[in-house]
Amino acid sequence: MGSGVNVQSRTMSDAKLKRNTLIGLGSGLLLAGTKLAAGIFGHSSALVADAVESLADSVGSIIVLQGLRMASKPADERHPYGYGKAEALAALIVGILLLLAACGIVYGAFQEILTPHSAPEAWTLWVLIAVIAVKETLFRLIHKGAEEADSDAARADAWHHRSDAITSGAALIGVATAIYGPSRFGIDQLVLADEAAAMIASGLIVFTAVGIMKDPLNELLDRRQHRIESDVRRIASEVEGVVTIEKLIARKSGRVYHVDMHLHVAPTMSVQDAHALGGRVKAHVRANLPSVGGVLIHIEPADQGISSAQGS
Repeated sequence: MGSGVNVQSRTMSDAKLKRNTLIGLGSGLLLAGTKLAAGIFGHSSALVADAVESLADSVGSIIVLQGLRMASKPADERHPYGYGKAEALAALIVGILLLLAACGIVYGAFQEILTPHSAPEAWTLWVLIAVIAVKETLFRLIHKGAEEADSDAARADAWHHRSDAITSGAALIGVATAIYGPSRFGIDQLVLADEAAAMIASGLIVFTAVGIMKDPLNELLDRRQHRIESDVRRIASEVEGVVTIEKLIARKSGRVYHVDMHLHVAPTMSVQDAHALGGRVKAHVRANLPSVGGVLIHIEPADQGISSAQGS
């Protein structure tokens, strides 16, 4: 019963995450084209750099979508633990793409600084304002779904949109300064604020990328999941017949956790009863923790002193 509900819940989460990713992908491509055209015709290197970052967002969304599709595949003979780590791999690739986009933005801005040019067109500011509003909305939509489903890939996709909003915000400040700064303050060099904003935005993108890559990297390296371990230990201890739990290790694979535990039972318990107890513990854990997909239980005889104390 509990397992069926878990599968149905994960299926609904998969559909919602894929829908959100497709919305982000379509919006990202449209905004990238808009910013690229506005940057070229409005003479703004910050907008062109922002468009490049948006294109990286779109590529990232495609990677996330493929990661979600692969992660949703059921376990098979070749992959008995399922394909969940495809999400972590997709999130890691998205982070790397962000780093590459940041390097490209810095290079393009540096080239513009070396080339004399006029200030951007004033109407480009309205394009940036619209982009910031749309990207922040996409971040909130996708991040909410990612948190509900505990998906690292979807989180990475969401932060991709937030990073785009950040770069657009930096571009807005830079473009406004480049347009109005020279005449207001009498400093012709302020026309370079457009490029300076692009460089500052690239630093923020690097910071975001490092944050995105942290959790997926830990998952791929099978880092212990202390929070879920604590919950599993508490819930497993509720089952009658469990004397104590010695070792308990949990690791994450996509949105599912796999748990290994050593149960100590009364040394006089028969093999058949111990096996049945292990089944009850597994069912109890999975019924109370929908995110737990697999539970591997090793039965051990409890120390006679501990067993006697539990029995009294």
